[in-house]
Amino acid sequence: MPNIVFIERDGSHRTLEAKPGHTLLEIVQSHGINLEGACEGSLACSTCHLVIAKEWYDRLPPPSEEEADMLDLAAGLTRTSRLGCQLIMEKDLDGLEISLPAQVRNMAAGE
Repeated sequence: MPNIVFIERDGSHRTLEAKPGHTLLEIVQSHGINLEGACEGSLACSTCHLVIAKEWYDRLPPPSEEEADMLDLAAGLTRTSRLGCQLIMEKDLDGLEISLPAQVRNMAAGE
C-alpha cells in the first residue's frame, strides 16, 4: 500500500498508509489528523487545505477552476496549496509529502 509523509508542525515526519482511490482528506482524517473538511468533500469550502511539498506539486494533476476559486478563500495559501478533497491517492504518489498550512480554520475544533 502506498504511503503519504505528513510533516508535523514541529518538522517531524509521520508516515500514513494511503489506500489508492481515497482522497487525501479521507486519508488524513482516518489517521486522526485534525483537518476539518466542513463541506465533506463537495468543493464548497477550503477547510481541507493542504500544502504539498514543492518537489511533488507538479506531479499532481492541476487544480480545476472550481478548486482554484476555493483555494483563493483558504487561510495561509501557498504556491503549492491544494484541497485535500480534490486529490485522489494513486500508487505512483507513494511518498507524497504534505503538511497543514501555517494558518488553519477549523470551525469544528474552534480554531
